[in-house]
Amino acid sequence: MFRYFNMTKKIQILKLINLKELELILNVPKEQIITRCSSLGIKVSFSQRLDYELLTLVASEFGYEVELIEKGIRTKKKEMISRDPVIILLGHVDHGKTSLLDYIKRSQVNYEEYGGITQNIGVYKVNINKNNSLTFIDTPGHEAFMAMRYRGTQITDIAIIVIATDEDLMPHTNEAINNAKAVGIPIIFAFNKIDTKTSDTDKIRRKLAARNILVEEWGGAYQSQEISAKYGIGIDKLIEKIILEAELLNLKYSKENFAVGSIIESSLNKENGYTATIILKDGILFLGDYILVGKLFGKVIKIIDERGNQLKYVLPSHPVLIVGLNGAPASGEIFNSYKTEQEVKNILNKFKKEQEPLILAEKEKISFQKLEEQEQQEKEKLNLIIKADLNGSIEAITESLENNKKVNLIYKRIGHINESDVLLASAYKAMIVGFKVKISDAANKLASKNHIVIKSYNLIYNLENNIKEFFRTSKNSNIKDFIYGRAKVTNFFTLRKIGIIAGCLVLEGKIVRNSTIKLKRDDKIIYVGKLNSLKNLKKDVNLVKQGSECGINIKKFNNLKVGDIIESYRII
Repeated sequence: MFRYFNMTKKIQILKLINLKELELILNVPKEQIITRCSSLGIKVSFSQRLDYELLTLVASEFGYEVELIEKGIRTKKKEMISRDPVIILLGHVDHGKTSLLDYIKRSQVNYEEYGGITQNIGVYKVNINKNNSLTFIDTPGHEAFMAMRYRGTQITDIAIIVIATDEDLMPHTNEAINNAKAVGIPIIFAFNKIDTKTSDTDKIRRKLAARNILVEEWGGAYQSQEISAKYGIGIDKLIEKIILEAELLNLKYSKENFAVGSIIESSLNKENGYTATIILKDGILFLGDYILVGKLFGKVIKIIDERGNQLKYVLPSHPVLIVGLNGAPASGEIFNSYKTEQEVKNILNKFKKEQEPLILAEKEKISFQKLEEQEQQEKEKLNLIIKADLNGSIEAITESLENNKKVNLIYKRIGHINESDVLLASAYKAMIVGFKVKISDAANKLASKNHIVIKSYNLIYNLENNIKEFFRTSKNSNIKDFIYGRAKVTNFFTLRKIGIIAGCLVLEGKIVRNSTIKLKRDDKIIYVGKLNSLKNLKKDVNLVKQGSECGINIKKFNNLKVGDIIESYRII
């Protein structure tokens, strides 16, 4: 949500924005913005969120001043109170992140693991001593950490990057370093597996130095510690360095402020409805407060800690689960608390009015001619899904295809080819390429049924040549979706034998029981699958026509939101 004022050449924003939004505010083509960034030595993508410093720099190039407005301030800050650090564990697969955290949990004071939220979300609060507690997020690929890079939020205060000293700087390690540096949080390196015979910590230090990352023992600024997560060697010293880093950060909060924090993740369940796991960065959140996160809001009717206890309030850095929102917010979103529902609604109404000129401006920029040109360009491209045995293989394949402007890489991941890959390929009309991986029987059957091409290779050379051949032989192919109709989710209810049913209104056409469906949220496809049931007036039906209400249950998917669009179609 943002607002803008061009008359005073000042932009006032309520959150960090991306180039697409900046283009509309400045009324400057995105190509000019990207070119100007390049001239400053800054490489940015169109969807990338700009941090405050970068946003200020880019806007100033076009004669604008940026002002970041904070929301939810109860009073001016008075007494500042120290808070515990929130730490994320990052690194390559099997380098020992989880083993490190397991050892810390077993060895430290007063840690007990209950069947609460910690087992589901990978967030743990560990009491080190009477004066210090640490909150750990144990998921290197955790959506919340990736999200803060694009939303300009900081869920975590410190990153611990675990590197196995008997291996090398692996792709995930480099990615973790890049992510932590992009977010701007301190990094501590944990050199793990020093108990192994092939351990070589100096090799890792040399590799880091080649990336202009010098650890303290080599005269640099980054703390590091040699450890063995298996035997507990050096972990006490690592914890001391974490505490020291936290002291240098001087993390504070004010109990006089409204609560401000971040969403770790959210879900929908039968018992509590929409729930969200959160971590506060400032203020205190009380039972009965109202919170606003994006366009979602609600009254906090439950606060549950990691032991399953219900609390009356929560302090910063303590992960809890809250109940009461009217939807499931995205990981990494910032929320603010308020005392009354009317305050929240006033803000939402104000933002809606302020965004109307922006929405209209965006619509005016899109003509039918541009849409036709875009559609024609998409038809000429090959959408590609890559599944490979190793990250190195994926990087090599990506590099070999990056100069081919006709290839649009929409998804890449390690692992065998399965039904989910085929469903994704169906949604994007993509070809699946496997490199040294297996194809499941179920995936083969589904691909044959949906006319999805799957190719498997052991040599990149053959892969490149066959993709070139594909463009020569597929010019006459004509596979497309036949849309039956679209429905909008309006509410939810539960049936005993089926589960959660989405109450929907058919906007156009018809919804067909045995059809494939695409679930769209904010014009983006977030799920492709099949209908589990279709009901009208509590009766099972084969189709529901435009203007009628119906109840829809989607196979293997329950995370629906009010406003989602369900598209019923078949492939021709």
